[in-house]
Amino acid sequence: MPEHGSYLELERCPHCSVDKPHLQSTRGYETADHTGNVCRHWVMYACGRCGGVVTAWSYKGDRLIQEMYPEPMSVEEAIPERARAYLEQAIASINAPAGAAMLAASSVDAMLKAKGLEEGSLFSRIKQAVEDNLLTEGMSQWAHEVRLEANDQRHADNGASLPTSEDARKLIEFVQALGTFLFVLPAKVQRGIAHAKSG
Repeated sequence: MPEHGSYLELERCPHCSVDKPHLQSTRGYETADHTGNVCRHWVMYACGRCGGVVTAWSYKGDRLIQEMYPEPMSVEEAIPERARAYLEQAIASINAPAGAAMLAASSVDAMLKAKGLEEGSLFSRIKQAVEDNLLTEGMSQWAHEVRLEANDQRHADNGASLPTSEDARKLIEFVQALGTFLFVLPAKVQRGIAHAKSG
């Protein structure tokens, strides 16, 4: 975690995803719990690009930030490299939402390929994932929404509206959830099993 200062040092703004954001301290205050023993120092930082605010706290007398709201978007290491790279690029492209939509779909495609579904189109891979019980029916509908949004942008469909940054954020959140379901949770389960056996 970063430290409190005149500027908050983050790789990307949690709101607009701009690289190396100019997050300037605007206001600080302190709070304490009901006993008066746990004191927190809070600072609000405003992004010079989008105007979004990040609130971060540290323990009183310590500059090391414990938590911030909202947290910057990140991609879990358990997600396979190619899918992770597409997802990281989608997050970096939120301010270019048509591109982010296409990258989100590429990440879904790479995740399914990493699960051994390599034949046919993304449409057929999503269908096969349901048949193989990798995805629920509801998750497949969401995956198809990502696929269709990317198709609209890739084919420059005049009948389709351009996505907004909020649309891109929703697509990315689904892809992150899919990655958690397919890779992150199974990895945690395996670590838990290994820990239980070694204990």
